[in-house]
Amino acid sequence: MAFITFEGIEGCGKSTQARVLAEALGPDTVLTCEPGATPLGRAVRELLLGHVHTDMSPAAEALLYFADRAQHVAQVVRPALEAGRTVVSDRYTDSSLAYQGYGRGLDLGLLRGVHALATGGLTPDLTLFLDVPVEEGLRRVRRRGSHDRLEAEVREFHDRVCDGYRALIAAEPGRWVVIDGRAAPDAVARRVRQAVETRGLLVGHGLR
Repeated sequence: MAFITFEGIEGCGKSTQARVLAEALGPDTVLTCEPGATPLGRAVRELLLGHVHTDMSPAAEALLYFADRAQHVAQVVRPALEAGRTVVSDRYTDSSLAYQGYGRGLDLGLLRGVHALATGGLTPDLTLFLDVPVEEGLRRVRRRGSHDRLEAEVREFHDRVCDGYRALIAAEPGRWVVIDGRAAPDAVARRVRQAVETRGLLVGHGLR
């Protein structure tokens, strides 16, 4: 059993790598994401990432993300962990610290307090950061042809988010593993698997 999260800027490839890892860990692994992993979360996701509410305040944005996260932990993550299953999540609280803390300028201490309320203080065993330059990530997003509300933010916002991730990693190096996301997807997947195996989190899992 382990709680493993993937983090990174837009276009870093974390959603693909989360899926690949979960498949490698086998059918008892729970693959999930934020926002939108629950019925409530899907409604919140539309509010957050659609282009209707472009005037959303940073505080409202942060609280909506934590509302999604509270339901996600209560309905998906914690029940799976209590059942002895490994959970692989595409984003978790570090995204809020990077995007709404460093990106939007909200107080990190306040965000961590809301995290404690929303999740009961649940922290990942391992967080994998897929590292790509901001320009490369945004170029990948442009190639997809559609942009959600956060992907469409100005370059300076994404620079602040990236800097925020680096600060979070420096403050808690024991939990994070940084992986070069510029490599071919198969090479990134191998490095992800090596990182997971090295941490010894997967007793009972036969990586495929």
